[in-house]
Amino acid sequence: MLAGSLAACGGGPGSLLPASPGSAHLLMLGDWGINGDYSAQTAVAQAMQSYAKQQTANIEALLMLGDNFYGDLTGGVADPRWQTQFEQMYPASVFNCPAYAIPGNHDYQSQPLKYAAELAYAQQGGTRWTMPSQWYRVSLPASNPVITILALDSNMPFAGGATQSGSFYSMTDATRQQQLSWLQQELEKPLTTPFLVVMGHHPIYSDGIHGNNATLINDWDPLLRKHGVHLYLAGHDHDLQHLEFTGHPTSFFLSGGGGAGLYPLQIDPSVRGPWAQQVHGFSHIEATEDLLTLRHLDNAGNILHAFTKTKAGKVTILA
Repeated sequence: MLAGSLAACGGGPGSLLPASPGSAHLLMLGDWGINGDYSAQTAVAQAMQSYAKQQTANIEALLMLGDNFYGDLTGGVADPRWQTQFEQMYPASVFNCPAYAIPGNHDYQSQPLKYAAELAYAQQGGTRWTMPSQWYRVSLPASNPVITILALDSNMPFAGGATQSGSFYSMTDATRQQQLSWLQQELEKPLTTPFLVVMGHHPIYSDGIHGNNATLINDWDPLLRKHGVHLYLAGHDHDLQHLEFTGHPTSFFLSGGGGAGLYPLQIDPSVRGPWAQQVHGFSHIEATEDLLTLRHLDNAGNILHAFTKTKAGKVTILA
């Protein structure tokens, strides 16, 4: 069910672009590091570059929402895929900003875990790849921040507490409890920015093939409600989504179209939306002291869906 505060506005292109140079700007994508044929990843990355060049303001950060590398990363921190699929795919000449990353399930696939190499790569220096720890907090922009992000590892134990299922691994239940305690403590701290965001690879709620995540509904959703978190960002389902629920303070914004093969939606957005589409693309978050503006874009840079959200939680659909 859609949130009662949801409003509609017939905003045309003029209400969507150009983005304000006085705002903080973040671009995000998930499920991007496809192995083998990465033509779809390339198309999305090129659209991101073109879009960024159109803006009159700098991009403050990239948010990499997991499934950063599918397949093998045999060279670890020295694997050539770091250059071809990250450094050159999202070049510093366009995105001269940190790329804040979290792990997805494919980063937990096969031993040694690619996730360990991702943590180590961030520690080498000389890269924009930013993954300071398994979970972390960051406020953006660095000067006069307006948005606080709690970046989490959503790779929860499998049924019965198992830490392996096939070739996929997960954190242990003890680590899950440790992260949950950290999240509770961070949310209880006084908020120093107007907006609060939580991001994890797995959606809490999704209209895609993976559906809702029972563990995250049990562990994280009550905390989002209690502390009035404005946004939950995720990937995992290979599509773009925006979900709102009556009485829930959090907007669920899913960007999983970064390059991997697309998944069909299982729930029509007319039933549980307001919007979702099976499409490759990326997303844009714009933040001021008073307002969030969020946009989903396809792999040609076309704005497919956009909405605003106030500090008080009012959501207005722009497109």
